[in-house]
Amino acid sequence: MLYSQRMSARPLLRLLPGRDRRARAGAPWIFSNEIAIDAAAKALPPGSLVRVETAEGKPLGTATFNPHALIAARLYDRDPAAALDAEWFALRLRRALKLREAFFAKPLYRLVHAEGDGLPGFVADRFGEVCVVQSNTAGAERLLPAFAEALGRTLGPSAVVLRNDGAGRALKGLADEVRVLSGSIGGPIEIEDRGARFPIDVLGGQKTGWYLDIAEARGRVARLAQGARILDLYCHTGAFAVIAGRAGAKSVRAIDGSAKALTLAEQAAALNGLGGRVRFERADAFEALAAIEAKRERYDVVIADPPSFVKSKKDLGPGARAYRKLARLCAGAVEGGGFLFIASCSHNMTPELFAGEVAAGLAAAARTGRIVASGGAGPDHPVHPQLAETAYLKWLLLQVD
Repeated sequence: MLYSQRMSARPLLRLLPGRDRRARAGAPWIFSNEIAIDAAAKALPPGSLVRVETAEGKPLGTATFNPHALIAARLYDRDPAAALDAEWFALRLRRALKLREAFFAKPLYRLVHAEGDGLPGFVADRFGEVCVVQSNTAGAERLLPAFAEALGRTLGPSAVVLRNDGAGRALKGLADEVRVLSGSIGGPIEIEDRGARFPIDVLGGQKTGWYLDIAEARGRVARLAQGARILDLYCHTGAFAVIAGRAGAKSVRAIDGSAKALTLAEQAAALNGLGGRVRFERADAFEALAAIEAKRERYDVVIADPPSFVKSKKDLGPGARAYRKLARLCAGAVEGGGFLFIASCSHNMTPELFAGEVAAGLAAAARTGRIVASGGAGPDHPVHPQLAETAYLKWLLLQVD
């Protein structure tokens, strides 16, 4: 196999003097400015397997290498002779599975979360008997056959879907690709989340078809739903709305800009027998909030789980202001004593900055309140200890006076 070479056959990647501190401390990312990139290294095909050493010749491990990327090398194993074959991947997958089984009673979770599970570049979401995989780096793409074989051995899924169509692929020089790796998919599949049934599109929906990272927060918000009037902004396929409806909400008004997502949301409401209690609208969230402000409408619970407002560091200023505006308009729509749930999936927004913008938005709305809970992604999205910046999701639950 391509990745079962003997160590001596692998190209050697050597770090620059004094630039190995992060790698020696356990960081799995090695940046291009930490590497002595000579002509031979520049000529290596993206995704090549290499052995990595310090400037003094101390082995650091086995990595994939892309001479054109800022994160040029990603360490997979501290053994420079590791064979990254199907058996190697199966060991990592079994470890990842054991972690999920400690927290989840049903197979609805992220099975592989890249570096957090020691599998750089790979994401795998498990929806019952169906798995959806992403290989998000050149190295992961070249390792995909071994990963897919190991996934089949470990879980025996009825179908495996490849969703290599993320927004950042072009920046890495990777082409888009969506296909069924094994089994067959005839259309949307059905899942159950917190007692509610949902059709999800694993071939054409956002990301892998369902947002698993914020699932625990949906359960927390549902505990506030009994008898409540709820406004759900950026509702997507209706997860918050339908779960809250099943939890006893008096009414749910759910808004999103995607007609495709709303079609699935309406199907979910029908599947769960929610009738007229959950109503979906296609609209821009900020425009809808402006109309709500003008009419002085109030809701017992307001949910705002928007897409990222900060795609890159250059967007941080306007993106932070957008979160502040969103918090101001949402706070103004909350009934006194009610609750605001607001989230950010922008990894460039630190938790401190996000909390500061939300607080500023609350003040701008001339409202007071208190943070009663905060959090991030669930335990199926583990974070590598040396990559704290990859903990992208953060959310706040506030009671508003």
